[in-house]
Amino acid sequence: MGQDKPEDQDKPKDLPNGNLYTSKAPEDDESHQMISSLFLGPHAENYEYFKSNIINILEATRDARLNYFPEDGPFISKQVQASATFSKHTDKIGNAVKKAAELLSKHSVPWWSPRYAAHMCMDMSMPSLLGYFMTMLYNPNNVSIEASPLTMVAEIEAGQQICEMLGYNLDPEVKDTPVGWGHITCGGTVANLETFLRAARNLKFYPLALRNAIKDFGPLSFIGGTFVIEICSGGRKLFKDLSKWELLNLKVPTVLEVPDRLSVEYGISSAFLQDTMKKYGIQSVGLGPLERQYDIENPIQYMVASTRHYSWPKGGAIAGIGSENVVGIPPDVEARLDLDELDKLLQASLEKQQAVYAVVAIVGSTEEGAVDPLRGVLDLRNKYQAQGLSFVVHADAAWGGYFATMLPKDFKPGDPKNAEPPKQTGRGDGFVPDASLRVETQEDIYAMRHADSITVDPHKAGYIPYPAGSLCYRDERMRFLITWTSPYISRAGTTESIGIYGVEGSKPGASAMSTWLANRCIGTSLEGYGALLAEVCFTISRLSAHWAAMSTKTSSFICVPLNLLPSERKAMQDPSSTPESSAEAVDQEKQKIRERILNKSNQEIIDEDAERATEDKAMVLLRALGSDLNINCFALNFRYSDGTINDDVEEANYLNRRVVEVLSVDSPEDDPTKIPFFLTSTEFEHESYGNCAKHFKKRLGLAQDELSLFVLRNVLMTPFPTEGNFIDKMVNIFQEVIEKEVEVCRKRNETKENHHSFIMQDGSDKIYLVNRSMFYLASRRRQLIASASIDDKSLSTYRDTKKNNPDETFFLSTAQKEDISATMLSDGAFEAVITTKSDKTIAQKVQVTSFTALKDRPLNSKYRDHAYPSGHMPFYIYGTPSSIHIDHMLLRAPNIQLSASNVTLSVSPPISPSTLKNGCILYLDEIQESAMQPFLPTSELVGGQGPTSQKNFFFQAGKKFKVSVFEDRYAVGAGGPGLGDVDYGQRLATGEMVLSGENGECWVDSESVNRDPFKRPSQTAKWREEFAKIGKELE
Repeated sequence: MGQDKPEDQDKPKDLPNGNLYTSKAPEDDESHQMISSLFLGPHAENYEYFKSNIINILEATRDARLNYFPEDGPFISKQVQASATFSKHTDKIGNAVKKAAELLSKHSVPWWSPRYAAHMCMDMSMPSLLGYFMTMLYNPNNVSIEASPLTMVAEIEAGQQICEMLGYNLDPEVKDTPVGWGHITCGGTVANLETFLRAARNLKFYPLALRNAIKDFGPLSFIGGTFVIEICSGGRKLFKDLSKWELLNLKVPTVLEVPDRLSVEYGISSAFLQDTMKKYGIQSVGLGPLERQYDIENPIQYMVASTRHYSWPKGGAIAGIGSENVVGIPPDVEARLDLDELDKLLQASLEKQQAVYAVVAIVGSTEEGAVDPLRGVLDLRNKYQAQGLSFVVHADAAWGGYFATMLPKDFKPGDPKNAEPPKQTGRGDGFVPDASLRVETQEDIYAMRHADSITVDPHKAGYIPYPAGSLCYRDERMRFLITWTSPYISRAGTTESIGIYGVEGSKPGASAMSTWLANRCIGTSLEGYGALLAEVCFTISRLSAHWAAMSTKTSSFICVPLNLLPSERKAMQDPSSTPESSAEAVDQEKQKIRERILNKSNQEIIDEDAERATEDKAMVLLRALGSDLNINCFALNFRYSDGTINDDVEEANYLNRRVVEVLSVDSPEDDPTKIPFFLTSTEFEHESYGNCAKHFKKRLGLAQDELSLFVLRNVLMTPFPTEGNFIDKMVNIFQEVIEKEVEVCRKRNETKENHHSFIMQDGSDKIYLVNRSMFYLASRRRQLIASASIDDKSLSTYRDTKKNNPDETFFLSTAQKEDISATMLSDGAFEAVITTKSDKTIAQKVQVTSFTALKDRPLNSKYRDHAYPSGHMPFYIYGTPSSIHIDHMLLRAPNIQLSASNVTLSVSPPISPSTLKNGCILYLDEIQESAMQPFLPTSELVGGQGPTSQKNFFFQAGKKFKVSVFEDRYAVGAGGPGLGDVDYGQRLATGEMVLSGENGECWVDSESVNRDPFKRPSQTAKWREEFAKIGKELE
């Protein structure tokens, strides 16, 4: 949000020229010098080099046009260029371009700056920008080689670069290892969709389609008596004799080699097989008919971590598999796929004979930077293949693929030297050490070479412009499973139109050229991208250290990273560990981080490490902090003024939201140049994160409930710098924001005294008062229904005015700030005023006595239900037989306050006076609350004029309802959840209820009950107004 942004504009006096960071050439740090040449730079330091290249590109474009049949001569004459119309339109275009550039520079988030640590956006490399720009001018379409002869080659070679980076074999002479193949897509979503179609659906059903072509008098029936194939669990059988289960569980290489075998063993031509499979294949027949023919009752499933990217359920829907059959594998406490849970799912699939398309290991989740245990997934496939269950293993390395460049060429899993921190070169100011990945992460990334397919997004950790995704196959033959062309390939390696192998039609050759040029200039090795990402990993580790140790026992807040500290991991694995010993070890480790890392320069860390044993080095500790790659998830909670830690998840979420609002852009009023540090956020939904979210809440001191947890997140892609006290300065800004927002949270949660307002409901011998509740303010965070008496004069005035104004609603408000619990309920008396809905005062100095609660239910998040009532709408019903009132039960937020006085109740048997006096529960039997929530604003529900207004809103004067009445089994002050649950077999009565015919007896409010008095105003609608300024330049 734009307001309340911290502006730290005072330049430190202890640094040269007042600059926050002054870079000096690091001594002997050639990798950092190389990295510095790749980017335009946070302050456009390399502008002249970039400009020179742009001019070269433009001149080459000009020369290309001039040199193509120069004898044609110019088509746009100087006379045309000198015309008034020509000048008018070029001026318009120039002005629009100038305005657009101005608005982009004003409103674009500064991804290029080390101050930006939010989304996975970054400064793009100059080679990638130049490659895109130069190709964009020619606009080649990589759908065919005719439309893009050069960039088609660029795409082929870019695919080979990425395959080699991931460890796939490219040499057809290597025996027993398939040749890999890759291509560029518009992004990871499309790449993942292709894996659904090729690697999963089409591969799984290819044997069934082939069986149909072989059986009876099919076109391939002549091979039925001799064609033998290896089954998943071992052994060979006639293909035509395979069971449905065996057909659905052939190994990937077994299926892919079928076309080659048919050619070699039977002389079946490519054209014949292609025509045959067009008739029988799933792409022609469809998924449904094949499932019905083979009586596949249990839908085949696709398994991926429940923390998955949204592209996975989307791909399942598009591929016809169904998003419900994309099964989520629960994560462990650090958001990685839990192998034990996967094992259970696979065992269940085996027992039910429910086939599995594929299991996906995410190599770098986009929310947490977690690398799933791919080695374990591959081991589980081997285990279950031996029992007859086979599936594709896909690695979704859209984020983590380029981190494969951090592995040395001679990397060997299990080598002890993998645990050693990398040797550092360089010294002095500007020196940025290299960090290596954790050993487990290295080995899982190395294991990608054994996955059947891999998604990688160059437009993420490749520092390449959008759109540039890619999909690679361990076996190049897999690409034929989605196309209509030849089902097997000659390995001659000829240049081909590769557009036919993807789901996209037209696609920009500029993306392929951008990817190829960046890979070529930077290098997909440890010395290229590996060096760049090693510096990035060191920088993110330094931030991880702050998130782990910035808060102390005296801080007004606590900051907890998702990823465990080494001491926490050790405690989880040690059965003898106690909460006390674990807490002590964690405190000691945090202090170690403060002393050895937080207040040290890069050079000091390296120098001091020289005197320490390997296991005691700060660099080893740094590598153990944070996520597997370069994304940190962490969350804040606050302490109340008395030092106790808040345990309400909703209120902790509120703090985190407010912090990220300050440190982000979401309105045209926000000036990105005034935001000194950028962060973003994510949510850990209970359904997806399960035990991971539960464990994270516990570490934050929060209650165990089913609410989503709002989590802060930072992605750091910059290789610049961790020196000059730069990160410390950013963290100090962050801490100032937290402390300011903690004060807001305390006001929202600690203030008990307030002016309280009650809806008045007239009774025969007393007044009933319904508190105007507010979910988001502690002083009014309760549903309170009370009975009371007021002085005779005020009561007479109230009743006379009410009689003369039957459509008016009346409120009783405290004359001064009161604490409901401490004074009003304990004393039973206070002074008040009576006003109307239009704020007209009709009585002052009203003396309220005998103030007694009938229902006093807390509305904190931990007391609320996890779902809205289904099949009914619950109310409290209370009063006397001659004067009955109702108030809607507020069981979940957001909600609506619905109150009605003097309803007519016709039920059998009648409700006893004592039951009404204490209050019971009434269900509107035919009102489906869950289908109506959340409600529209009050103005649109009652008497609204807007397109969504509900002029016949169900809760209005004179409306009739079928109802059931139940006992309220809970005490006056009981908290939920479950307050609205009843025993249907124990109904007190059933019948009808009619709301009073007087409008003033009904109260509807869907706004104030949900209002947050501390919420900053949103102005996102102004974006279009701002954008319209460009169009005005063309008018």
